[in-house]
Amino acid sequence: MAAVTESVRLETEGDIALVVVDNPPVNALSWHVRQGLFDGINQAVAGGAKAIVVMCDGRTFIAGADISEFGGGAPQAAGLPEVQAAMENAPVPVIAAIHGTALGGGLEVALCAHYRVALGSAKFGLPEVNLGLLPGAGGTQRLPRLTGVPKALEMMTSGRHIGTDEALECGLVDELAHGDLSALRTAAIGFANRAIAENMPLLRVRDRNDKVEAAKGDTELFAKFRKSIARKTRGFLAPEYNVQCVEAAANLSFEEGLKVERKLFLELMTGPQSQAQRYYFFAERAANKVPGIDKDTPLVDIQKCGVLGAGTMGGGIAMNFANVGIPVTIVERDQEALDRGLAVVRKNYERSRSITPEMVEQRMAMITGSTDKADFADCDIVIEAVFEDMELKKTIFRELDQICKPGAIMASNTSALDVNEIASVTSRPESVIGMHFFSPANVMKLLEVVRGDKSSDTTVATAMSIGKRIGKIAALVGVCHGFVGNRMLFMRRIEADRIILEGATPAQVDRVLFDFGFPMGPFAMSDLAGLDIGWKAENSKGETLRDLMCESGRRGQKNGRGYYTYDSETRAATPDPEVEQIIKDFATGKGIEQREVSDQEVLERCLYPMVNEGAKILEEGIAIRGSDVDVVWVNGYGWPVYRGGPMHWADSVGLTEIVEKIKGYSALGGRHWELSPLLERLAAEGGKLSNYSN
Repeated sequence: MAAVTESVRLETEGDIALVVVDNPPVNALSWHVRQGLFDGINQAVAGGAKAIVVMCDGRTFIAGADISEFGGGAPQAAGLPEVQAAMENAPVPVIAAIHGTALGGGLEVALCAHYRVALGSAKFGLPEVNLGLLPGAGGTQRLPRLTGVPKALEMMTSGRHIGTDEALECGLVDELAHGDLSALRTAAIGFANRAIAENMPLLRVRDRNDKVEAAKGDTELFAKFRKSIARKTRGFLAPEYNVQCVEAAANLSFEEGLKVERKLFLELMTGPQSQAQRYYFFAERAANKVPGIDKDTPLVDIQKCGVLGAGTMGGGIAMNFANVGIPVTIVERDQEALDRGLAVVRKNYERSRSITPEMVEQRMAMITGSTDKADFADCDIVIEAVFEDMELKKTIFRELDQICKPGAIMASNTSALDVNEIASVTSRPESVIGMHFFSPANVMKLLEVVRGDKSSDTTVATAMSIGKRIGKIAALVGVCHGFVGNRMLFMRRIEADRIILEGATPAQVDRVLFDFGFPMGPFAMSDLAGLDIGWKAENSKGETLRDLMCESGRRGQKNGRGYYTYDSETRAATPDPEVEQIIKDFATGKGIEQREVSDQEVLERCLYPMVNEGAKILEEGIAIRGSDVDVVWVNGYGWPVYRGGPMHWADSVGLTEIVEKIKGYSALGGRHWELSPLLERLAAEGGKLSNYSN
């Protein structure tokens, strides 16, 4: 055994050389790994090896590039193309032995071996699209030559990982091994010895064209595929660029296809979308780190969860825990409401395409219904998910304080209320915390963990940990009205409501924000939620536009009439001239003169107050980092990830420009146009909101 670099060693077993990578935790393609592979293969050839096995120690094969090196100038030592050429052009068989995951650059390395042997548990993928990129080391040209065009298109535009059954079926893998890493080593060496004995050909993927011939000149194949992913990939550049590369693989020589790949890769790599998506990749990981809380902080062992309320939120929250095998007791005020809630949970499971009928029954068996809060007595965490009413929540927490066992966490799913006030009615405010799930709670990824003034480190750390365990992306926030997400959303809504009185239409506002990348605008969102939520006919006096809308029978999608009219079958929305007239008449009555409003003004007046409020949130310490604000908005409110989040986006627009615009709009009045001192200071100093940290 000989060390080649700090992370690669060369071993021999008979006629076989093994080039072994050991670069924990995921064997990323750091510069010393690339250099080690390059030197190791060349040394093996020079040493007279008759076959070479490339494999990895630890829990995985090469899991991808070391993205910490992205944008860091010229790569040190051997580049990936040099490593790949050494493998492809080796005069002896090169076998990649794969376990764990072969992702991105890792799979691109494996594609340069002449053969691939994998453990049955291995996964394969080219997930670069999730970073706004495409495989830039020949993956777009080699994968379709091995798997065929349809499979390559699907894998590259989705970033999906496939298992060994799929990999074997499509030709990505030549042979499977079963067992542990030592079994893989034995199988790969056995394959290598057979390759020598049988004089197996040195199959270079780059030279194969049989699986791309069928797609050559087939414009309809690519047109249909683009149409199939159009809705999901709206606004993203990388999926389309990946498709163009596969088209090149089908229609051009390998070398010409590589040129297309390189050109498009560099466009993405230096463009704003990939920069935003790579920024977000690190932002999401940073959100789980809480300054001041030691990693060894003891956690509450969550073996059983209680959920109060079997409505939409409560049922969704219960599903999250049942999905990961944590038993749930869900309590409602009466049997009828409980049965209705549990029926919705079952229906949600049954509609899921990702679980079998057996799994539905297993998960439903994890959820126990009750009408007695006393059944929370043995729960390790109880999450209240009732109507947003402070007095009601305080009454509930007084009861929970008497029921819950010592050390149990008592959480409120409030979306805006004061967690400190809720905690104040208990004898153990250190065990109280906010856990703001987003609707539908069984689908939406975001969890705002709201730390009260007296929430203990154990309570905070447990809430963050359990969030990750149930598949959420948790961001820690402080107490204020609306926390981070809703507080910023309120500012956008103020201006959206104001600007339609000045002459913009609801459809224009929604279109501008949809074109920016949001799944829907504020008025379409209102129709979806229901215009009458919290509205009571007996108290309505026509004092607001919302009152007038509800008084005229508009409830939103639920009855087909809101800001839009809705087709009863397709749910397609159509702008309603009658609504536009209601808005004009209301504006006239308020003495507001209507005018033509540009799309740019709509965008600025909807988004700049959010940026301003985000800066105030940071200044007040409600969010730990600017990047945490972005994590909240990307995962909870549909901010397009290819724009990075409101703080990153503001930096890209330019804080100086935004400050000047806010000063101009301040004449409109309203607290949301009062300029944040932090925003003004960062603009003057050339700082960034996304980098700001408390």
